[in-house]
Amino acid sequence: MIRFLLCVLIFACTAVPAGAANLVKTYSYFTIRGHNLDDIQNELSRRGPKVNTTGLRHPGATRMAFTTRIGYADQGKSCRIASAVVTVKVHVILPRWHPRGHADKDVRIFWDTLAADIKRHEERHVEIAKQHGSDLEKALLAIGTQDTCKEAAAKAKEITARALAAHDRAQADFDRVEGINFEDRILRLLRYRMERIENGRLPG
Repeated sequence: MIRFLLCVLIFACTAVPAGAANLVKTYSYFTIRGHNLDDIQNELSRRGPKVNTTGLRHPGATRMAFTTRIGYADQGKSCRIASAVVTVKVHVILPRWHPRGHADKDVRIFWDTLAADIKRHEERHVEIAKQHGSDLEKALLAIGTQDTCKEAAAKAKEITARALAAHDRAQADFDRVEGINFEDRILRLLRYRMERIENGRLPG
């Protein structure tokens, strides 16, 4: 789940190499304990990363920052954006459960299913951010020639603000849909995992 968004604009007077949006990804983990489903739920609520937008703790989080580096070509009577590079830095926070060995098999299966879904959810947030970073980069490069570099910079700032607002909406929409479908999705995933265990495709 997306927790906060930071945008840094670096307006350079010299050109920098253009390219696709860059992604820098790191991970960290928090440990939860317990032997049953109630313990797991309580630990996630108590130890999960806190979300600034809601003030609540969640079972996982993705924190991200967009950095935009723009190079301008001053042509005397006009100015164009010669290059634009967007870097998306994301930090994914995921839970680890300990100890597993003292829990019943059904609890371990539930945890494996839940943990995989949490990771999938956060990785999708990363994909959304990467796509919007690429879209922003393309939009900046498409600005075209302006009368002055100041005007080009103002246009870039405006486009960046719109792109990041669209990104926030996309992330919120994803969270909303995922929240609505959570129970049905987990039950479906549990059934699928149980079938694979019974067929010997996964360890029990």
